[in-house]
Amino acid sequence: MLKKYLWVFLISMVPLVELRGAIPVSQVMGLPLTTSYIVSIVGNMLPVPIIYLFARKVLEWGCDKPLIGGFFSWCLEKGKKGGKKLQEKAGRGLFVALLLFVGIPLPGTGAWTGTLAASLLDMDFKSSIIAVMGGVLLAGVIMGAASAGLLGALGAVFAS
Repeated sequence: MLKKYLWVFLISMVPLVELRGAIPVSQVMGLPLTTSYIVSIVGNMLPVPIIYLFARKVLEWGCDKPLIGGFFSWCLEKGKKGGKKLQEKAGRGLFVALLLFVGIPLPGTGAWTGTLAASLLDMDFKSSIIAVMGGVLLAGVIMGAASAGLLGALGAVFAS
């Protein structure tokens, strides 16, 4: 069982997959939802401070390197685009916008992208971490509900 939780933990750390993939995988493995939720949150949040503090510097450094330059430029551009969209829509409510950006489980809107966007927008460290954490918690609740079949049940109730 510990091996299964380790898989959930590691999956939740993978960019683009994150907690959004880890929670459904945990349910396929037959793990309890509450424990999987906690393990996924810890795994998803573990890279966030590192991303905030170092990703921008590493990506900017690697943009002109032969083998990695294209990928690093793509990552930097994706973060900048996400940050610009957030700032345009949010105005002064950037904290809430970041929380919702990370919290709504769509491809490319997770903790990795949100943290990079916050870093590129020069949001302060504490606000960024708290907003991303709130978003990860929200995404976890949504994915947990979806994995438990609650969203399908709600759709059936409202469709009839």
